[in-house]
Amino acid sequence: MSPRLPTIDQILDIAEFYGMNITGDDAMSFRGLMAGPIASYARLDQLAEPKLPVKFPREPGYRPSAAENKYQAWYWKTNIKGNSKGVLAGKTIAVKDNICVAGVPMMNGSRVLEGYVPEIDATVVTRVLEAGGTIAGKAACEDLCFSAGSHTCATGPIRNPHNPEHSTGGSSGGSAALVAAKEVDMALGGDQGGSIRTPACWCGVYGLKPTWGLVPMTGGMPISYSVDHCGPICGSTEDVARLLTAIAGPDGYDPRTTVAKVQDYMLALGKSVKGMKIAVMQEGFAHPTSNPATDKKVRSAIAEFKALGANVEEVSIPMHYDGPHIWTGIILEGAAEMMIKGYGMGNNWYGYYSTSLQEAFARGWQSRPDDVSETVKLVLLLGEYMHRRYHNRYHAKAQNLRVLLRKAYDDVLMTYDLIAMPTIPFPATKIPPANCTREEYVDAALNMQQNTCPFDVSGHPALTVPCGEVDGLPIGMMLVGRHFDEVTLIRAAHAFEQIGDRQKR
Repeated sequence: MSPRLPTIDQILDIAEFYGMNITGDDAMSFRGLMAGPIASYARLDQLAEPKLPVKFPREPGYRPSAAENKYQAWYWKTNIKGNSKGVLAGKTIAVKDNICVAGVPMMNGSRVLEGYVPEIDATVVTRVLEAGGTIAGKAACEDLCFSAGSHTCATGPIRNPHNPEHSTGGSSGGSAALVAAKEVDMALGGDQGGSIRTPACWCGVYGLKPTWGLVPMTGGMPISYSVDHCGPICGSTEDVARLLTAIAGPDGYDPRTTVAKVQDYMLALGKSVKGMKIAVMQEGFAHPTSNPATDKKVRSAIAEFKALGANVEEVSIPMHYDGPHIWTGIILEGAAEMMIKGYGMGNNWYGYYSTSLQEAFARGWQSRPDDVSETVKLVLLLGEYMHRRYHNRYHAKAQNLRVLLRKAYDDVLMTYDLIAMPTIPFPATKIPPANCTREEYVDAALNMQQNTCPFDVSGHPALTVPCGEVDGLPIGMMLVGRHFDEVTLIRAAHAFEQIGDRQKR
């Protein structure tokens, strides 16, 4: 149904909201001037918009029973088969539930999207199927992905296969848990503050946040365009290389990918790290929350590279401490304006809009705002306050400071091939009880991203590698590389993986 002209009272209401002083006659005049633009909107209703292709047949699948969903890591199960040949032939892949799969329900961990069924395949889904993969289902994730814990998902907390009382981390918790439990070979995750690396670290698997712009987000629900990333979560370095090979590269529907530089990731496997220079960043170990046993084991893991012929040296990057503050300035208002007030897509984006997702999300959250998680409410309330009171000043300043943060890492990476540190400063925390306070709920969702979120801001590729256990729970070593040099990350991770099962050391 085409839009109607506003009434005089509606125009006066809008004018009052913006502090304009107009009369009823003024409103009548403006109403007449609006007739032309409204006619353009009517014409838009008559035009058919292009849709992303759906190339492979599928059944809609089903919501798994509790018996089939031991860790509450699945949202939906499917069996969508791709080509018979390709780099992913024979591999099963779970898709994070903020990524569209045509004909398969998508909830993005939130009750406000319950019942939505996309009509498109995200670009990464099409690429997985074209590469021979089988989509095994949708992995549960946090409510609108705004949590790095695993307790805000509307279908229930996602449980860590190493200890179900503990968090998987988030927001891609289901993706990591399914890989760790060996229910799938690999999974797609998203990362805006650590949401690939946190759950991969805490579940003891490999997780790569690629360089910003390498992997398209077309058909995925974003949080903030300037920090959105999509990437692999896998049980081995080889599978990371395989999945990245399938999904990386420019996409005409995502303008961020115009800068993408693809490498041959499979060729990085089995290569020596002899002569490689690795910088151990002091600030990655010096957080007030850092766990001494985690620090010790990660340092020991990094030292293993010396035995493999690499040069390992300590460096200091003081601005790393400011990374989380810059990230906060970017993502709070960015998410409030684009993800929530912008109905999941925002505007002025020169890329593909999932219009059905926009409409479903707008109807859902506008009619049921109380049903979003406490973390999403916090983002909206604080983001809107900063917008109204400070007029995007801090968001803009944080975006400008991004340049300095990126340069601080780049300056080190001019001399070194990689920067190394703990992925998360401590092992997985317990899932908070259902009756916990709001303060406990929010803290458990956002207290672990000190080392991860700065690289969402700077855009550098970062890979978490399993490197041991503390109190029976996995910990990870994070390797950070130059922009679009994922090959070096994979080369180093694979060399380390060949030493043996680090989880038992």
